Amino acid sequence: MTGITGLFTIWRNTRLVVLISVIAAIHAAAMIAFKWLVLLPGVTDVRPAAVFPVVFSLLFGPAAAWGAAIGNTIGDLFGSLGPGTLIGFVGNLLYGYIPHRVWESWRTTPPRMNTVGDWAIFGLSVVAASSACALIVGWGVHLLGLYPFPFVSGIILANNTLLSLVLGPALLKALEPRVARLNLLYSDLAAPRGGASARRALTRAAGIVLAVLALGGVVSGYSAWAAAAPASTITFAVTPFVVGVLLMTLLL
Repeated sequence: MTGITGLFTIWRNTRLVVLISVIAAIHAAAMIAFKWLVLLPGVTDVRPAAVFPVVFSLLFGPAAAWGAAIGNTIGDLFGSLGPGTLIGFVGNLLYGYIPHRVWESWRTTPPRMNTVGDWAIFGLSVVAASSACALIVGWGVHLLGLYPFPFVSGIILANNTLLSLVLGPALLKALEPRVARLNLLYSDLAAPRGGASARRALTRAAGIVLAVLALGGVVSGYSAWAAAAPASTITFAVTPFVVGVLLMTLLL
């Protein structure tokens, strides 16, 4: 299963579908436990659960994308369900999908964090996924007129990035050996990706460009807001970056 097609063909794999259900349940439970720490009513709250999509993405591949998206939707049923829920579904789908693809484009081994290179690719995975999620959700909520783009994107970017960088490595080190012994890593459950070196070069470049575009989009939105630009101008400033991130995701 290669690239974006793997995001959909995993539904043919019974074990991966079961994993989606388990990941969704874990993500939702962790979200619900902290629902009382509201940051933006109806949109977001403090989310230690943000570390799970990244870690699970590196372990279970696209199953983590659907698990994060579905789990986020379930969590919204307990206090923040609203027009932004669909935007959150898309944002969390990318958040749980991008780390796996970025890691796989640079590494053929499980995420064991044994080398400086492993740490660097982990950092790139976190930044690309967190900034993409922040950009998409912030843009969508801004379009709906719920909250200004900088408020939403800033909270999500800080929450997801910091928690994943701080808690992610320890959680990976604790879980990866156990998951590997059970033969439940994505590489155990799905056909090997393989691919020519040219394809790997393309996905590597796409991951880097995606991170740059996503961060650039957040900065662009902040700059327009700081200049007291109207909502329509902020939307105009951010939308090209959203399109670019979605295109780069298709190339991962």
